[in-house]
Formats: sequence, structure tokens, C-alpha cells
Amino acid sequence: MIRFLQTEGPFKKIVLSGLLLLICAAMAITLIPGGLGSDLTGTPGKGIVAKVSGEDITAEEVRDTARQMLQQQGAQLGPNASVLLPFFAQRAADQLIDRQALLAEAQQLGFKATPQEVKDELQHGRYAAYFFPNGNFVGEAEYEGMLQRANLTPATFESSVAKQIEITKLQAMISGSASVSDAAIRQEFAKRNSKVKFEYAVLKQDAIEKGLHPATEELKAFYDSHQKNYANSIPEQRQVKFTMIDPGKLQVQVTREDLQAYYDQHRDQYRVPEQVKVSHIWIKMPLPGPDGKIDEKGVAEAQKRADDLLKQLQGGAKFEDVAKKSSEDPGSSNVGGSLGWIGKSQMGAEFEKAVTSLSKGKVSGVVKTLDGFHIIRLDDKQDAHVKTLDEVREQIEPVVKQQKEQQAAQKLAEDVLQLAKKQGLEAAATAKSVPVVTSNFFGRRDLVPGLGPSPQFMDAVFTAGEKSPPEMASTSQGFAVFQLLAVKPQSTPTFDEIRTKVEQQFKSERSNILLSQKTQELSDRAKAGHDLKKAAKELGAEVKTSDFVLPDGQVPDIGSMSGEASVVFSMKPGDISGPINSGANGVVVSLLELQAPSEAEFAAKRDQIRDTLLQAKEQELIELFVTNLRDRMEKAGKIKINQEELKTLTRSPSGEPGV
Repeated sequence: MIRFLQTEGPFKKIVLSGLLLLICAAMAITLIPGGLGSDLTGTPGKGIVAKVSGEDITAEEVRDTARQMLQQQGAQLGPNASVLLPFFAQRAADQLIDRQALLAEAQQLGFKATPQEVKDELQHGRYAAYFFPNGNFVGEAEYEGMLQRANLTPATFESSVAKQIEITKLQAMISGSASVSDAAIRQEFAKRNSKVKFEYAVLKQDAIEKGLHPATEELKAFYDSHQKNYANSIPEQRQVKFTMIDPGKLQVQVTREDLQAYYDQHRDQYRVPEQVKVSHIWIKMPLPGPDGKIDEKGVAEAQKRADDLLKQLQGGAKFEDVAKKSSEDPGSSNVGGSLGWIGKSQMGAEFEKAVTSLSKGKVSGVVKTLDGFHIIRLDDKQDAHVKTLDEVREQIEPVVKQQKEQQAAQKLAEDVLQLAKKQGLEAAATAKSVPVVTSNFFGRRDLVPGLGPSPQFMDAVFTAGEKSPPEMASTSQGFAVFQLLAVKPQSTPTFDEIRTKVEQQFKSERSNILLSQKTQELSDRAKAGHDLKKAAKELGAEVKTSDFVLPDGQVPDIGSMSGEASVVFSMKPGDISGPINSGANGVVVSLLELQAPSEAEFAAKRDQIRDTLLQAKEQELIELFVTNLRDRMEKAGKIKINQEELKTLTRSPSGEPGV
């Protein structure tokens, strides 16, 4: 079908990871095999998470969708994001079931996507910037290539676009009844934009805690009442004797032959591809709007700025000065536009074409790419080659030396171990001129002096049996040969052993209770006497006055006004609040002044607030519809969920169900 979308225009290579993610996400929620006429009564089998109107939602589809959710949040979740995959699986399964239910309902109600609607979506919707940059089709081969990289064919992709349009039509029907009254808009506006100024009295937990001096009897009573918290709180401890072999302290020689052997084995690492050293001045392309279209006026303005900068260069302006002043690339403008050495794979097609046409020291004209307009200077060029051993010797030598030290240390440790098994650890250490250390008792999470963090050593020590022969284990600093001497089992500490900890916990718990009681008393006194300052003076609280603050503002000693302190926005001038818990502080507030926003502010923000409220209302209606739809379909047997398969997908690495 895509062939009839083709228009005249230049071939552009625009395979972007963002597009692939967008396509994959779209596929995950709409491409479900089978037909709506399938059997509705079958129970989901192995590998099937749910049946929705006869359509199978597979475990693999759920995993793929969960991975896409992770990919979208990968930057926030960090390098261990994959561990959270089970926790996204439930959300992914619900999303797939909801969307398939909506698709079935849309088709049941007769909503269909016409070929023209699919055409319009591809040419003007969210895919337009990729398939039709600047209104021009990228070409059949490039279109198919991009889809192939997402493991799709044009037929399956265009079918999924059609299904998404059908769902969108149903959602438009559902949300069409949403409305927002003028009163609701004004109320929300006032809620967001009213400012308050107030006095507030602050009681601090740390000040109360400093005044606590519990007697021994109180602490013992606290210890006894919290006995379950201390039971077996001292972990198992072990004592060993060991000899530590540090590779860095061994003397090894690195020969030319060693370096040559390493170089020969890793020669491919020293291949330098063809590279160019370039500088550029970049004027960014305007981003597509919510409708996927790029403002042509903005494009023209960007090109004009680039043309003007080129004229400055042609008039004798220094490239570095123009780049520092006018380039919109924050990564290179401060260094005169230099991008350093880059390879072909790091350049887009148009950029590469321009660089290839330049000779050293020359400046290009204005080069249009997908991300904007560039003026490029070729600073230097380097042909592909392999660095010689002498060129990389300084890089290689420390690596080879470390490898030889590691090998020598391991060999020495193995020799000590074998001798220790025959003659004992002390005799073996003496024979090999390495010292033996006897440790104090330590827990599995402790650090042993001289070893540093050494999880493999700890694993070996805490799995060794009593009276077992010497063993060898890696450490953060090398290798250790050790022998287990004694084991102290897990135990409950006596009061005297943890008195300091008990006292700290007693003070923390008691001061928190006293803070709550004292803040309540402060509020009661202030309300009874209609005088916050007087009550604060009687109870030793500090009184402060805020600036005018909005509902999303911050106030010293209170923090965010969106928490418990938000009560002040519902008060009248002169009112005194109840106790407000602000973390380690207790606060009571007396409102001085409520400043309402102006009519001019309301007029400026009215449409924005209306749109926000309307979108929330529309989303609420859609969510309610989906909830009722799923309930109805489940009762009718049109949605069947394989709970065992779902449990398998949502089970965390620890074996517990995800959340």
C-alpha cells in the first residue's frame, strides 16, 4: 500500500533508534495474531498469557512490551534496569489486554480505518518526520529497510496503523462527552495560582532529642519491650588465618616478546578507520509539533540564520569566533565548533557527502540535514591504518605487566595452597616468604583489614566447614590462602553490648512522640488564645514569617507546600492550623494574607487550564470505559487469563512476585 504514498523527493537515510522504539511500541499493542472469529471458549495454554475475544496474547509479547517500557525509562532506572523486568510484566500484560479489548469493541461497533486514513496517518501523523521528512517520502527501499530493522513488513506495519486508528476512533467516541465547566476552570485556576503569606511556629525534633537523658532503667525497659527487634541481630561471625598475595608487590619483567605476542593477539584493536577532523556551525531544525508537522516558517528562519553566518565567514570572519557566538551545538561551540576526529559511521549522509567534497582547510556552504543546517570545515584527514607496536607500547605495557603479575600471584598462591595442605599454613607461608595473619571475628558484610571488599573471599570463608583444609580465594587485591579457625553462630546481643544503639533508638522514638504531642499542644494553645506568637513563646517554638508562596512552592523548615502544609490554602486570614508534620519538624501556621490571582492572569491561563482539565476528564472516561469493558468481557468469557503463566512472568529474581 505504501507505493501510492510515494512522492518526488531526495533519498534520505533516517534510520533512528527513536523511530524503531516508536514502531516496536505500536506493534506491541496492536499486532496480535489470529482473527476475531476464533474460538472464544478455549482456555489459554502454555506460553499464552490471555485470550481476548479469541485472540492469543503470548508470553513473548508481554516480555517484549515490558522490555520496551524498560527501554523508555532506561536512563532513569540505570544499568540494572533489566532486573526490574518482572515488575513491568504485569503492566505490560494489562496494557496488551486493554488494547486488544478496545480493538475488539471498536470492530464490534463498526469502526474501520480506510486506506486514505492510513495514508494520512503515515504522511502527517507521528511517523511523518521519519517516513516523510520535509513532506518527501524517503523511498520504498528505505521505508522497507527501516521496518525490517524493527522485524516488520509493510503489510503488518500498515495493518497495525489501521488497528490503532480504529482504537483511536473508539476512544474519541468515549471521550467526546467530556466537558469542563467555567466554574471548575476558575476553581482550578485559583487553586494553582493563589498565594499565601503566613506566620509559622517551628518545633524541632533534634532539639527535643538533645533534652532527653534516659535512665538505665528506662533503656533496659525499652530493650526488653523491643526484644524481637534485637533477636539474632548479631550475624554469624568467623575467624580465619590467612596469607595475602598481592600481584602488585611481585617483581615481573615485561619483554619485547611479551609485548609482541599481546600486540599480535589484539591487532584488530589498533586498527584506525578513515577519519576526518572537522568543525561545524550548527543551526537547529525546529522540532515537529504535536501533530508531527514541522513549521516551515521556522525552517526558513533557521536557513536564513545559517546563510547569514556563511556570509560572515565569506567576508573574513574567523570560523572559531562565529561558532562560539552563534552555533547551537552546546558540545562544540565553546571550542570553536570542533568535533574532533570522527569516522564515517558517526556522520549522517548529507554531512558525510559535504565533508567528502572538501579539501583540507576548506569551508562548505550551508548543508541541510535532518537535524538542521551546518557550515562545515575540514581541519584534517587520516587514512585507515593499523598502529605499530611502538605507537601503542605505552598503552600495552601496563596491561601486559598486570597480566604477568596476576599470573605470578595466582601461581604463588596455588603453590602455597598445595604446600599448606601437606605441612600447614604457617610452614607453607614461611617456605614461600609470605606473612600469615590471624583475623579477629568478622561478619559476612564486614571488611577484613588488608583485604578490602572481597565477596569471593567472603563466600569461600562462610561456606567452608569447620576443620576443613586450607582453601584459596580471590580478593579485591589479589589472592588469599586461608584456613577457618572458629565460628560464632548468630546471636542476640545483651543490653550492655548494644546500650549505645538502644539509647539512640529510644531517643529517636521518644522525641518523635514528644514532638507530636508538643505540636498538638502548640496548636491547641494558639487557637484557645488566638495568638500563635504567645503560644510559641510559652513552648519554646521559633516563629517565622513566610514570603508569598504558591501551592507548589517551598518554605524553610516546612519544605513543600504540596504536603500537609497545603491546608493553609483552605484557611482564612487569622485562622490557625492544626499540627503539621514536616519530617523532623512540627509546625503550626497562622494565615496572614491570601492573595488571589488577577483576572488578567486568569484570562492568560484559562485555555491552558481548560485543556488540562479536559484531557484529564477524557482520560478518566476512557479508563472507566476500559474497566467496565474488561469486567463485561471477563464475565462473558471473552477474556480468559492464564494466571500461572502471568505469575511466571511477574516473578522477581528472588522468586517473589513482582509489584
